[in-house]
Amino acid sequence: MSRPVGSQREGVKGNAGDATANGRARRVRDGLERRLLGLSAVGTALILLVLFYYPVWTVFRESVVVDGTATLSVFLDLLRDPFYFGDLARVFAGESPLAVGREFLFGERRLGIVGFTAYQAALSTLLSVALGLPAAYVLARYEFYGRRTLRSLTILPFVLPSIMVAVGFAATFGRTGTLNGALGVVGLGPVDLMFTLEVVLLAHAFYNAPLVARVTVAAWESVDASAVETARSLGASPFRAFRDVIAPQLYPAVLMGAALTFIFTFGTFPIVLALGGFQLATVEVFVYQLVRDLNYAEAAALAIVELVITLGVLYAYLRYEARHAVRSSGARPLPRKRLVPTTRSVRDLLPRAGIAGYAVIAVFVFVAPIVSMVYASVAGPNGPTLAHYEFLVERQATGAAFQVQPWPAIRNSILFAVGALAISLPMGVAISVLTTRRYRGRKLVDVVAMAPLAVSGIIVGIGLLRGPVFGFEIGSYRLAVGGALAIVAAHAVSCYPFVVRTVAPGLERTDQSLLESARALGASRTRALLDVELPLIWPGVVAGAAFAFAISMGEFSSTIVLATGTDQYTMPIAIERFIGRRLGPATAMGVVLLVVTSVSFVVIDRLGGESYGI
Repeated sequence: MSRPVGSQREGVKGNAGDATANGRARRVRDGLERRLLGLSAVGTALILLVLFYYPVWTVFRESVVVDGTATLSVFLDLLRDPFYFGDLARVFAGESPLAVGREFLFGERRLGIVGFTAYQAALSTLLSVALGLPAAYVLARYEFYGRRTLRSLTILPFVLPSIMVAVGFAATFGRTGTLNGALGVVGLGPVDLMFTLEVVLLAHAFYNAPLVARVTVAAWESVDASAVETARSLGASPFRAFRDVIAPQLYPAVLMGAALTFIFTFGTFPIVLALGGFQLATVEVFVYQLVRDLNYAEAAALAIVELVITLGVLYAYLRYEARHAVRSSGARPLPRKRLVPTTRSVRDLLPRAGIAGYAVIAVFVFVAPIVSMVYASVAGPNGPTLAHYEFLVERQATGAAFQVQPWPAIRNSILFAVGALAISLPMGVAISVLTTRRYRGRKLVDVVAMAPLAVSGIIVGIGLLRGPVFGFEIGSYRLAVGGALAIVAAHAVSCYPFVVRTVAPGLERTDQSLLESARALGASRTRALLDVELPLIWPGVVAGAAFAFAISMGEFSSTIVLATGTDQYTMPIAIERFIGRRLGPATAMGVVLLVVTSVSFVVIDRLGGESYGI
């Protein structure tokens, strides 16, 4: 039965209308898709502007605007103060650099606070590299049971809260610590390393040597085995092949680990305060002290000096990275050897003996503080006890308003970490895309985007407190970001650079021919990113998520500023408050934090497989 002509015309018009509507919707979708990257970049920039750059500027402004007048007097007074700059202050005061240098080399040296901070950061960097490279060698070149799990665990010390590490080192190296207990068994006298430079350097190595190992392992595993085989076939010895083929590909990773270690240890705060005391105080400790004394102008000027130094180191590394970036070309990785030798030749046994010696040092530096903290949490005057954990349960049951309770601390830490992850992960991916595209000045953009790595957490916390927490005037309305939102914001801006440093290397190494093929087939830039690039670098994205979550769990510096006088305290804040009264409950809370952080990091890291970069 045929349809009437009028109905057929109406059907044709309806189909044409549907096609027009579908085409219009497709054009709108394609337009949004093309602009999504740009919109993401703009949105990320606005978030950073509101939650980082503006708050930090409100603090830094104090150093250049005094009583409403722009001045550099605060900076000039700071630069000429020997307390901060030692002998260098005499140069800033106008004395001859040659005369000052001669007295510095051959007379009594005065480093000042800034000089001592750089000195201990340099020593910490050297020690971290020295301990990290052997670990990278073992993980990259040997196969053994549990290697992948151990590789995942290598970064755990780096993301553990600093206040918890301080508790572990106090339980190990203090006068009544496990080290002296072990020495007493063999009849040796006590050794008290607390409040010495040595224990501070060991604590910094505990944090940063695994970071050096992690980035170097990733670089070692990307070395093309065929290039090494070609060098050997041309007559190169194993050492010559390593020096000329492998080592040049490891230098950028080693320098990356060293640069990040210097930045982190230059801005160290809880470790020095807990293990070194004020006699070994660094720039960050004095920034915190000046803020507590309400001397914002001098604190801001000192923080700017710290920022200039750390950003300078970061910029120098990024420039080096730009010149030595290596793109992936489907390289065949070097085969791993069995850790247990198959023969008893000197050639096989000698490296294993060195590895065994390193393992003893690694246990002493990396395992002993954690084991000591766990042991201290169950140790009592009459033997093993659960009294410290019972204390936490009783503290939760009493519910006194002035007391720190365990469950709110655990809940807040997890919720803040989830919130920080939800903000920092898309921000980090957007910045990674922006900083891996080829355009003039992109490394400067990279440095600016990485600024949260170099800015004091104390300054970020104070800036948020005086900026978004206090509120913005928009017409007749005041917009404020306070309470838990302010802490999540502080955590997010401190976490997202780690997402960038794990995602960006993968984007740099992506085979560009795959993207060109996708674009040639009609995919927009956003569609190529979602369908081609992100699946290829997904382990790096997951690793960035693990970093963001774990670092938020352990964030202390900005949290202690924003949580003071509120009930928004986290597990690191609870540990700090416990340790000031009783070490036992502090170690018990540290074990709880260790378990939560370790489980979350390992689970997320294993879900993503073997990851890129950090």
